[in-house]
Amino acid sequence: MIYKKAILYFFIFITGFIGISFWSAWLVTHPARIESGLTPQNFNLLFEEIALTTKDNISIVGWFISAKISPKQKPALVILHGYPAEKGDMLFIASTLQPDFNIFLIDFRYFGKSGGSFTTLGTKERFDLEAAIDFLESRGFKRVGVLGFSLGGATAILQAEQDSRIAAVASYASFADLTLLGKDAYAHIPIIREALIPLMKFWMQVLWGVDTAHSPREAAENLATPILVVHTKQDEQIPFHHAELLREALENNQRAEFYFPETGLHGELPADFEKRVKEFFMKHDLR
Repeated sequence: MIYKKAILYFFIFITGFIGISFWSAWLVTHPARIESGLTPQNFNLLFEEIALTTKDNISIVGWFISAKISPKQKPALVILHGYPAEKGDMLFIASTLQPDFNIFLIDFRYFGKSGGSFTTLGTKERFDLEAAIDFLESRGFKRVGVLGFSLGGATAILQAEQDSRIAAVASYASFADLTLLGKDAYAHIPIIREALIPLMKFWMQVLWGVDTAHSPREAAENLATPILVVHTKQDEQIPFHHAELLREALENNQRAEFYFPETGLHGELPADFEKRVKEFFMKHDLR
């Protein structure tokens, strides 16, 4: 009798654990959709609302904001938001750069006004960025810069590895590896996470196409594109060791730059962030 109960309890535990892993994977790929409510009008910026379709048939919505003076002679930047957020969250940065750049902000799939039923944490968001670059190319911009925050930074690194039209990347608070980020998130259960994370990866791969095998760190190893990596040492959501891994991966990239402020939580920009980003993009040929 005791033996049968032990088997029953073990079965219940395993079933429950599998259920928890599925639910955790669901929450990661289906976070709450947060909208800032901001538009370029809040910053007195004129804009075009642009609708795009990715190569896997997801509708992407963006704002194209022309440079203030002589826009056809100014370079173009794509600005990418983090997780879970939307393009309106990046308007405060766009407004500081807009005098000198044409700006294109997009909502990643699932977020903001874009289509899609789930996020793939950078795997297919590369298609969203690719569609944005295709649009800018149709407007005459052959080479562009990409500024990405968190998920946006990771996506920019992943796409820059294979898209020569990306002339420079500025990445702020990107993760280096999704599996490592998962271990960071479940650091309070170090033994359990060793079984939980592989199961979560299984569900995300099979059900939502999230590829954790190819990481920003691996992409960075092959990257010759100019890149500025910014990461605060106090980041509580994406720990600083992710930036250290990216720095190691970029050791052979002679055009890689790094800025690691001592203070600042995730999303808190250093006081000179906009100045550094502007100077970085201005010194590289984006035309």
